[in-house]
Amino acid sequence: MIKIIVTGGLGFIGSNFIRILLSNDDYSSVLNIDKITYAGNPENLYDLESDSRYNFLESDIGDAEKVENAIREFNPTFIVNFAAESHVDRSIDTPEPFIQTNVLGTLRLLESTKKFFNTLDEKSKNEFRFLHVSTDEVYGSLSASDPAFCETTSYSPNSPYSASKAGADHLVRAYFHTFGLPVLTTNCSNNYGPFQFPEKLIPLMILNGLEGKQLPIYGDGRNVRDWLHVEDHCKGILSVLNNGKIGETYCIGGDSEKTNLQVVDTICAALDNHCNENAPHKNLKDFVKDRPGHDQRYAINFSKIKNELGWQPKYSFEEGMEKTV
Repeated sequence: MIKIIVTGGLGFIGSNFIRILLSNDDYSSVLNIDKITYAGNPENLYDLESDSRYNFLESDIGDAEKVENAIREFNPTFIVNFAAESHVDRSIDTPEPFIQTNVLGTLRLLESTKKFFNTLDEKSKNEFRFLHVSTDEVYGSLSASDPAFCETTSYSPNSPYSASKAGADHLVRAYFHTFGLPVLTTNCSNNYGPFQFPEKLIPLMILNGLEGKQLPIYGDGRNVRDWLHVEDHCKGILSVLNNGKIGETYCIGGDSEKTNLQVVDTICAALDNHCNENAPHKNLKDFVKDRPGHDQRYAINFSKIKNELGWQPKYSFEEGMEKTV
């Protein structure tokens, strides 16, 4: 039976991941370590608190002593690190918390994990994995004609957020090559789905549309993102965790490149189907001043995880968006 620590498990992706774990009898116990920030909402998992397999520790991953003790006492088979500051606009306004959590926090978590790993017997060492969840934003921006990001794309982060995630990725790689820690890294495209904090594009548009508020769209709305339903992402992470090659990176994408304007139009159409009030919702669209240094396009080539591990996204963008709305 597998015991697994999830950091940042009260957040959007982490809480969805824990739900999938606890729907599977292979996982005997889950420890969620989360410091409960504005985006780490206990209500995301309130209905699982009575599950005897679910355990919670309120802690910053940067609290080395507390985390080190928790890892030693819980004795996990796997650790999956979701804990991160993740909003680009916030990183532009105040970069330091992103360095504190994403770089220094990841460093301290790796160090605590290394100390635990070095106490294991050979069988347990062979089974143990540390998986770090990252983003496609570390690769920078693409033009319309550029090939999609893949595992060998050079890093070229353009925001304080993506720079901090790039730093964390490099630390994870270093702990594999220098210390032999059995790590895995995943770089995903933009996620959407249930329990996402409402400052992000899709939940913001849905909630504003329901309330008859303006739908703010940066610039001309032509910036392109690849959209990945969170359930597909979590199942991709599990595929890597269980079958990925240690030391390797796997890109997880949704095969759904859309301009921001296309995303908003799809949301408006779905809202029109479910809510006559404020329809047609497309009339609420409002083009606003662009974000500083706004990357033009992200896209992911996920052929490696598809060919090696047999994973591919289940949801089309339209199906996933209808479900999300």
